[in-house]
Amino acid sequence: MLTALAESMAEHGYVGTSVAHIIRRAGVSRETFYQQFASKQDCFAQGFDELSGLLLQVAARALPDKGTPVERFAAVVDAYLNALADAPDLARLYLVEVYAAGPEMARRRTELQQAFVDGLTVTLRARSRQDRFACEVLVAGITSLVTGRLVTGTPDDVRALRAPLAALAARIFA
Repeated sequence: MLTALAESMAEHGYVGTSVAHIIRRAGVSRETFYQQFASKQDCFAQGFDELSGLLLQVAARALPDKGTPVERFAAVVDAYLNALADAPDLARLYLVEVYAAGPEMARRRTELQQAFVDGLTVTLRARSRQDRFACEVLVAGITSLVTGRLVTGTPDDVRALRAPLAALAARIFA
């Protein structure tokens, strides 16, 4: 149902997506939907949590044991961008529609972004407050750039961010 949710929201947005849209795309009954979820919001929240976990796993698996901090960053960013570009409807749910789903989901999105910041501070060996702030700005910038490419561009536009982001990280943490 996560795929049906993401496809429906890519077409109609969070607000315009109804449970009827989701169950029609998923090919399940309303009863089946409500056996698994209390509401559209609950379906969205569970989907968001599942997708968040998958993205964190993608990042963790992509992190090489060796290499410079910037090389390690580039490997993780490449995997992250590819994961989002390979599933643009899911990425849109995760990066765009989450804010339409209400303040609780926006808070959870912010917490997830901080988890990425925490991982980045380790990857880039950021030790000072200034370095941590640079990591926060880098993650916020990545999020903003990817979101823009998802809304107005193509999956290849998302993937194309890898090289300039790696170059930026190299300049910041040189």
